[in-house]
Amino acid sequence: MKKKTVFTGAATALITPFDANGVNYEKLGTLIDWQIDSGIDALVVCGTTGEASTMTDDEHRMVIDYSVKRAAGRVPVIAGAGSNDTAYALDLVRCAEQSGADAMLVVTPYYNKCTQKGLIQMFTQIADASSKPIILYNVPSRTGVSFNPDTYAILAEHENIVGIKEAGGNISHVVETMARVGDKIDLYSGNDDQIVPILSMGGKGVISVLSNLLPGETSEMCKAFFRGDVKKAAEMQCHYFDLINALFSEVNPIPVKAAMHAMGFCEDYLRLPLTQMEDGHRKVLLDLMRKEGLIK
Repeated sequence: MKKKTVFTGAATALITPFDANGVNYEKLGTLIDWQIDSGIDALVVCGTTGEASTMTDDEHRMVIDYSVKRAAGRVPVIAGAGSNDTAYALDLVRCAEQSGADAMLVVTPYYNKCTQKGLIQMFTQIADASSKPIILYNVPSRTGVSFNPDTYAILAEHENIVGIKEAGGNISHVVETMARVGDKIDLYSGNDDQIVPILSMGGKGVISVLSNLLPGETSEMCKAFFRGDVKKAAEMQCHYFDLINALFSEVNPIPVKAAMHAMGFCEDYLRLPLTQMEDGHRKVLLDLMRKEGLIK
């Protein structure tokens, strides 16, 4: 059975505009509209960049629900629904289903550092219970656990597991994964500095931090590759290299929150233990944004 692709191109791992009163839904709505009007291909809400780990349970559910309603079918909305607790992840998946999310992004269970057997059982249980597609999210630098290629191959057999967001950073691991899974599962880059390399291995696109600032341009990088203009795609990848590095000069989403504040989309407000960007890093980031014409 051919699985349906959730999206092709660039999906923004969207920030969550917070202020002292909580989630600022007016700014979130403005941001969603701007992203869609700028040509983004999909949106991911309540992920790492969205600071889901410091949201209350009610906030998490409400942001998913609000985002689906605001997008109103204009682009797919993918809901972050992972946890180190399988039962809670299942509950979030059911909530996202009820809100009408198009798919769920489920991260590996942090802190527990489970075995590959544990990953297989957890994600099989979640996929069995879901009526919507599941995208696996591999980011071992943050969770302490990583899918291996053989585990991907096993999970790729499940009809509801349709994609991988690969943020491990190891291209050899990606090549081995694609050798194991073939066309049974869609691959997305989880790192903005590896968009074109992942596309060259048959990837369908990227779940991006960069596209918070440059939604149309990040989408165009993918589109250029897909229409056969690999040279342009590679040039864009290299052109944005310094900006991408600046966006990861401190732990995500500290820099992108500073960037989006500079563009007027949100307050530079993060919840502890995240803190505002260091002045030296901020200067480098803002200088690069000026160079791109993003701010004055």
